[in-house]
Amino acid sequence: MSRLISDLGLIHPLQNALKDLEITVSTEIQQQIIPIILDKYNDVVALAKTGTGKTAAFGLPILQLVELENKNIQTLILAPTRELAQQIFNNIKDFAKYLPEISTVLLTGGNTVKSQVEELKDNPQIIVATPGRFLDLLQKEALDVNNLKHLILDEADEMFQAFKDDLLSILKSLPKNRRTFLFSATMPGELKDVVHNYLSKDAISINAELEIMANENIEHQYIVVDPIEKLDVLLHFLNSQADGRGIIFCKTKAAVNKLAKNLAIRKISSGALHGSLTQGIRDRIMDQFREGHINILVATDLVARGIDVRELAYIINYHLPDTKEAYIHRSGRTGRAGAKGLSMTIIQQEEVEEIAEFEKELGIKFNKINKATAEDIEWNNTLVWAKKVFKTKPNREIPEEMRQQIKTIFHHLTKEELVDKVLANYLAEKA
Repeated sequence: MSRLISDLGLIHPLQNALKDLEITVSTEIQQQIIPIILDKYNDVVALAKTGTGKTAAFGLPILQLVELENKNIQTLILAPTRELAQQIFNNIKDFAKYLPEISTVLLTGGNTVKSQVEELKDNPQIIVATPGRFLDLLQKEALDVNNLKHLILDEADEMFQAFKDDLLSILKSLPKNRRTFLFSATMPGELKDVVHNYLSKDAISINAELEIMANENIEHQYIVVDPIEKLDVLLHFLNSQADGRGIIFCKTKAAVNKLAKNLAIRKISSGALHGSLTQGIRDRIMDQFREGHINILVATDLVARGIDVRELAYIINYHLPDTKEAYIHRSGRTGRAGAKGLSMTIIQQEEVEEIAEFEKELGIKFNKINKATAEDIEWNNTLVWAKKVFKTKPNREIPEEMRQQIKTIFHHLTKEELVDKVLANYLAEKA
């Protein structure tokens, strides 16, 4: 089968938009799903992980199937997080660049219900939403889904885990004669029940698991450390990646906050992302990250599902994930769009066996990297200290008399002599 995306039956306005985005080659899941959505009438259940190109796989044909004269809501796309919903919305808008007649609305928390009710008055054909906000507007009768033709459930396993009751309520309220396209990294038992109860019996199953696992652009490494060394080893690694951008993954919100605080104390520019932050704060941090004002994100798994930033040099597993699916989602943030990527995992000795299990289950090779020597870590911490001093803002509350007395003490020292003395004093205190 041709791998050119132009050979998949897409109309010229979509092909022109893809040219602008410099997308010419289709992924495996796009080759399988686009023709099914365009040419058949079946529901689809697709096992697909981050990085397989699934947004284009459902977004492009859905746009092509929009009835331009029909001003009813024709397609509903549900995603588990605001970040992922925003990413999908942005992709749909990019794909529809030459289809100005198509209207798409994003419904998530972070924006007022009133403003979104106003947007819905423009008769959008496509809705991208998180379950909670969509159900809220549905119950307020702010939207009409009686003519819905297509339902897309993206990251269905995560969505079902986080919003089971909301999702079931939505499924029960939608027309039974719609087509449903379900995308999920895993297929737990409860999700199989959803497939059985709410999708047609002739649903087509697609498995695109192998494509992401075989991403040869990602180098997988691990370092074994003692617990007390973990932060110092991380700092040493970050110093080696000073010019690159990356994401550090932690298991819990508390761990994210603690690590972000440790980085902030050392004047290392970073942002924390987890589900307890307001949408406004999360949006501001993501904007700072995308615009290059900060180079490091410290994040939990669920929030990171919606992060799609090109040219990430690395990701760091500060805590080893519990499942192979979580590892794939994490590592899939780097090595995108043909670029080289690095996935670094910092573990303790008792976790080494889990690395072997990941290798076996995912079919990838982890390279063991020797941790930095005590001397290297000491000198790296000295550099971190020096950068911290450099970035420290002057304390304007120090009395002028005291400031002058201090200046008098250092008056006869050259800059080089002052640096030598301050450095010697720091090293003596660390000894």
